[in-house]
Amino acid sequence: MAEDRIIVRPAQASDIPALKRVLQETFEGTWLPNITEAAAQRYIEADVGGRYVNQSWPEFAVAVIDGNVAGLIHWRADFIEALHVIASRQGQGVGRKLLSHAEQAIGAAGLAQARLETDTFNLPAQALYKAVGYVEKNRYPDDEWDSGFTTVLFEKRL
Repeated sequence: MAEDRIIVRPAQASDIPALKRVLQETFEGTWLPNITEAAAQRYIEADVGGRYVNQSWPEFAVAVIDGNVAGLIHWRADFIEALHVIASRQGQGVGRKLLSHAEQAIGAAGLAQARLETDTFNLPAQALYKAVGYVEKNRYPDDEWDSGFTTVLFEKRL
């Protein structure tokens, strides 16, 4: 896929159902196979993804291909809070384009670096981050999922 087919724009209220689908799909494909049953139950019962979208969607940028939301990115200051790409669009430059968009905005805000986290089991995410210039800075216990994970902190100088 040519990256020029990927349009990155601010999220709109009309994107909310698609944003929730993106988070649900990435939860099921990436996190669910790795977290404990109890952690999965808590996530589902509390509608963590849905509540996150409802509260934060105005801060998201989305990648759109042929009119359909293919991924999202969310950052605050120099920290990228979330990067999610639907499975059918992974490996097609969507994540790279979203990261580039966020990095440009972070740099334009006068910040010297971009930071983000992932867990050690998420090897595809780690490979992407390293490929676009992120460097591992730290590892520490992941308290979010209560599943015994180790979080990896990455940083990129802008």
